[in-house]
Amino acid sequence: MNEPDWLVWAREIQGIAQSGLTFSRDPYDIDRYEQLRRLSAHIMAAHSNADATRIELLFADQKGYATPKIDVRGAAFREGRVLMVREVVDQHRWTLPGGWADVNLSAAENCAKEMVEESGFVVRVRKLVAAWDHGRQRHVPPNPFSTMKLFFLCDITGGVATPSMETSEIGFFGEHELPEDLSAGRVTRAQLLRMFAHHANPDLPTEFE
Repeated sequence: MNEPDWLVWAREIQGIAQSGLTFSRDPYDIDRYEQLRRLSAHIMAAHSNADATRIELLFADQKGYATPKIDVRGAAFREGRVLMVREVVDQHRWTLPGGWADVNLSAAENCAKEMVEESGFVVRVRKLVAAWDHGRQRHVPPNPFSTMKLFFLCDITGGVATPSMETSEIGFFGEHELPEDLSAGRVTRAQLLRMFAHHANPDLPTEFE
């Protein structure tokens, strides 16, 4: 694991509390699980600049059995250069188009939707390149929730570069000209290099960790 122990432990406490509050009917157990949820929020607040009350409200919004969240990212190439977008909410840093997966769509459908919404390009999803755990991939900052990141190789089939409410600029970058100002919570340089490797050799097996 590349994350600090306190974050791993606080996240696990939150997951136990969320699942416990979902299934418990005993008022005393419910009170204990609520205490655990508050404890996890205070642990995270003590090690960050976030407010404990705000974190607790974020946790309280999570319902049902605690499972990892799904983030999808698409890598589409043109003349050997990868498509990237500037994320408005992250100081206009560069990333692969993508975002949280929506319900009632497959992972590939979510990827194609995010690609057109954030870049203006219509794509055909060709291959699952990687299924990576966010916490094991050196993302900064760490995520309060356990997250699985799915990266897909895509082919551009139409559309034109079009910024959106979420993105301020669209660009294509070669393997040796990747931008320095990456949105590191969304994509890392090492992950981008793996996208180039799979684009060059589509027969490579899907990666996971």
